[in-house]
Amino acid sequence: MFAVIKTGGKQYRVAANDLLKIEKVEANVGDIVEIGHVLAHGEGENVTFGAPFVDGALVTAEVVEQGKNRTVIAFKKRRRQNSRRKIGHRQLLTTVRISEILLSGAKPTKTAAVKAPKKEAKAEVASEAKAEAAPKEAKAKKEAAPKDDANAETAAAPLFKAPKGEPDDLTVIKGIGPVAAKDLAEQGIITFAQLAKLTEKDVAKIDEHMPFSADQIKDWREQAKELAKK
Repeated sequence: MFAVIKTGGKQYRVAANDLLKIEKVEANVGDIVEIGHVLAHGEGENVTFGAPFVDGALVTAEVVEQGKNRTVIAFKKRRRQNSRRKIGHRQLLTTVRISEILLSGAKPTKTAAVKAPKKEAKAEVASEAKAEAAPKEAKAKKEAAPKDDANAETAAAPLFKAPKGEPDDLTVIKGIGPVAAKDLAEQGIITFAQLAKLTEKDVAKIDEHMPFSADQIKDWREQAKELAKK
């Protein structure tokens, strides 16, 4: 028997024991999840379609793995505007093994409730262990607090140190709009002289941490050199 299910905005044709990668489901490895959006089911040429879903139909699946898909790069370029933007996306995925296809309101033979007593027993042991470890954890947190604050400050620090004095209007440079100028200012770049003196290492750093390509930065650097002379 097969079924057509809908999850994560996508449709899949599944059968018992099929391994399937779907968009992330909030569950732990080994948990049983229920997929109630069954669009159709059947065996051979006998197929029943729902409107849109089949009443009383249910598909259960066991979570095998939580992972991620490959990174997808979206690159946008505006012609003759010297504007390029590169954005990456990596979809979270859950690998499941189809356990049962249930019809007419049938109940699954294997559910998350079966594992509940074991989890509760583990929870009791864990709670006792936590109670014993609480004083030690509190002491460790107090000792680690200064380091955590220092790490937070370091993470929030801009890429460059802004010079003293009045900032230049970076929007004069072709390709830098108000939004890009604001992003640069937040990272400490506020003058033509700074842009003009960027090294190749600086360009690579901006390319890695900001939504601007290396070619954009190099073009802005050449324009900044001319403006810095005035």
